[in-house]
Amino acid sequence: MVMSVPISTEIGYVAKKSVMSPEQCRAARVWLGWSQTELARRANISLSTVRDFETRRRTPTANNLAGMRRAIEGAGIRPVFNRNGEAVGILHQDADPDLWRTPP
Repeated sequence: MVMSVPISTEIGYVAKKSVMSPEQCRAARVWLGWSQTELARRANISLSTVRDFETRRRTPTANNLAGMRRAIEGAGIRPVFNRNGEAVGILHQDADPDLWRTPP
């Protein structure tokens, strides 16, 4: 069972135990303006671990995944998951979850 904290029923959930997807990792890294090298440095893992994860060549160990997620979340980006624990996007910690409902 995935333990989640609701952000908004329309947007999704920030799940504590769901696994960040390669797409979420790449999107968060690009949003932050980080290279793969920078993420590897901040997560204290090898560059090949980041590269192989983002290209789906291999799945990192749980410890390395946690390190990447901690680095990304520490910079203010949260992976978002649906009620089934599936990755659906990312959200900046300062975002108003209701902004998407009203077009600019």
